[in-house]
Parts: sequence; C-alpha cells; structure tokens
Amino acid sequence: MRIMIVGGGGREHALAWKISQSEQVEEIICVPGNPGIAETARCIEIAGGDSPEELASLARENGIDLTLVGPEAPLVNGIVDVFLERGLQILGPEKEAAMLEGSKIWAKDLMQDCGIPTASFSEFSRYAEAVSYLKDCFYPPVIKADGLAAGKGVIVPSSRQEAEEGLKRIMLDREFGDAGDKIVMEEKLEGEEASLLALTDGNEVIMLPPAQDHKPVGEGDTGPNTGGMGSYSPAPILSENMVEQAKEIIFYPLLAELKRRGLKYRGVIYAGLIIKDGSFSVLEFNVRFGDPETQAIIPRLDSDLVPLLRDAAEGKLKDSTLEWKKDASVCVVLSSRGYPGAYEKGKEITGLNTLKSWPNLAVFHAGTKRDNGKILTAGGRVLGITAWNPDLRKAINHVYRAAEQVYFEGCHYRRDIAYRAL
Repeated sequence: MRIMIVGGGGREHALAWKISQSEQVEEIICVPGNPGIAETARCIEIAGGDSPEELASLARENGIDLTLVGPEAPLVNGIVDVFLERGLQILGPEKEAAMLEGSKIWAKDLMQDCGIPTASFSEFSRYAEAVSYLKDCFYPPVIKADGLAAGKGVIVPSSRQEAEEGLKRIMLDREFGDAGDKIVMEEKLEGEEASLLALTDGNEVIMLPPAQDHKPVGEGDTGPNTGGMGSYSPAPILSENMVEQAKEIIFYPLLAELKRRGLKYRGVIYAGLIIKDGSFSVLEFNVRFGDPETQAIIPRLDSDLVPLLRDAAEGKLKDSTLEWKKDASVCVVLSSRGYPGAYEKGKEITGLNTLKSWPNLAVFHAGTKRDNGKILTAGGRVLGITAWNPDLRKAINHVYRAAEQVYFEGCHYRRDIAYRAL
C-alpha cells in the first residue's frame, strides 16, 4: 500500500512511525511533514497548502491507496468529500459530520438530541447579551469559542471579572479570529479529565486505551491552556468497565444520531470526558487522533495499525481487533519560550542523535525544520518525547532523563506529566 498522511506535527510523526513498521506499506508520503517524519516518509510541500483539491490531485498523481488526515482543519474544510467525489480512499468524516469538532454549538445540540451526558449550556453571538447573561449566573461558566481554535479556545474563569475578560478576548479582541463569532457558556463540571478515542467505520467501534492530556502550560495545571503539554496512557481513572460503558452510552448513540441525520462518519472519534465518582460527561468531541494523546497511545500498540485503518475506511471493522502492550507510556512536550503566546523560532536543537539508540523511547517532531543540516525550532510545541515501560514510574523517569539530553534556547516542559496516575 501507498499511504499519504496530511499534517506535519507530533501526531502525524507518531502515525508515520507506526505505519512505517507495517509490512503492507510500500511508501508513506506526508504533506507537509517535518524533519522527523522525513526519516520514514517522503515529505512534500505543495503550493495549495492544505487545499482539499490540491491534496486530492497529489494523491492521484502518486497512486495513493489510503489517505490519513491528522489535523482537524482539512476535515472541517471538506477534504473527505473531495476525495470521495474523485474516487480516492480516505479515512475521516465528511464535512458536515466534521462539525462535531468544527462547531461547539452543533456538537452540544447533537449531544442533547441523542441523550449523551454533557454540561448544560447557552450560546451567544452578541457580546452584550453574553455579558448580561453573566450577571444572572450563580457560577463562573466555562467559556468556549464555537469554532476551531487549535485547542486553545477554552477559558475557565475563576470569577465573574475573569469571565467578562474572557468574553472580551474572544468576542471583541478576536483572539481566536472567526472561531469566536459565537461562543458557548456552559456549567463547569468538577472531576478529572480523560481522553477516550475510538476508530469507527460508521457502524462498528474499536476502542483505544484511555489517555490523559495536560492542557495548562505550567506544573500543577496552572497557567493558560495550550494544545497539550504531555500525555500518558493508560489513564487509571477510566477502568475497562467504564470504557465499555462509554462505548454504549456515548459512541454508539453518537453514530446512531449521525446516521439518522444522513451523515457519513468513518475515522476517529475523540471524546474528551470529565469523570467523577465513576460517572462521566462529555466536554467535547474531536474528529481525529488527539495530539499529544496519539504520541502516548500509539507506542503501546502491538498490532499492525494499517489493516485497521483500511478496514475502517472500507466499512469493514466488524471482525477487526487490536492487541496492546502491557506497558504504560508517557509523552512530555518540549515547547518554545513564550508558548502558548508569541514564541521564538529558529533555535538550534541539539542532543537528538543521542536518543536514537535509547530503548523503549521515541522522539516525535512537532514544530521543527531543517536548515543547512541543523534542526531548528519552528513551532510552539517543538518535540514530544515518549517512553514506555510496564512500570509507569520507570517510564516517567526514563522520559525525563531523555528530555534532559535535548537542548534549545528557551526550552520549556512540564515536569509533572502523569502525576495524577501516581
């Protein structure tokens, strides 16, 4: 098979790393890719960027058998519809179904329609109305930009003043651009967050092991939200029994409602959950592999991933299974100074070659570029280092020893990833 991966971050590197281990794969093409991905795939940059039409043309020109989409924007922009119209195989939801991530309001309405547990909410398109609503709130609500905001469009205020400031940032200052044309304010649910991903062909569901992401930039979950500063899997807060419950209470009802609406969904469903006293509610849905959850989950996979991806795209998951290692895995994200705000670029990264021989370790490039033989920083999240071991504490120690080998000016990472599991 010839596989194309759309994207160029740590999630896409983890997928390329795993897919390259399959005997069924002849070649991997990644658009645009990154220097780490280039070690196992042919990376191509195209003039159209992430244009669905340009990507479809590239897939046809290169005889691609299956395309896998990493980031959410191409899915929300309709890449799956374009590929299917041209007879090209691709894994992901069609454009309207991708609104599950593309619009918080659309997703909340769908959850209400099919009885999926979630927080009560109100939606607003006018700043004055949103501020007026705050005056009658007996709690500071969670504020979410309706559209795509690279994982950063959620504000959790601790006071009414902070809530008003958050509304101003989103709706007046346009911090997240058009994503803030509408906002959702919802009840703040107490509990512990976890990520639960599943692969689906539109009918059947294959659950992946639960993971936990660390969104705030600072230790102890302090500071502003980021795209994710690290993750680990499995997440003890979600037992095997709870995963099965979630399958019946969340994933199957979701697919049934999408089908009732005439929407085709093949690909990954990501449910962000909040858990308390053995029960859970859905905070959000994503329509693709999580980042950095993928970097923690994929190294635990013992099976060949490629047949499952193909079966999902072809609607044939009924008899498919996956085998998982007993290892726990921990991913620590190394970020640039200033992230998630304005950050520096172009800093040389050293120490990567040292880690290539380390066992039970993978370094996934997220925001890097090659220049004159050197690897430089090119993003807010620069690298994701993942270690795995049957003993979680040993995996944690291993990943932090590895992180100490890497240097670039302004490098920052949290030193408490997976602390909840301990």
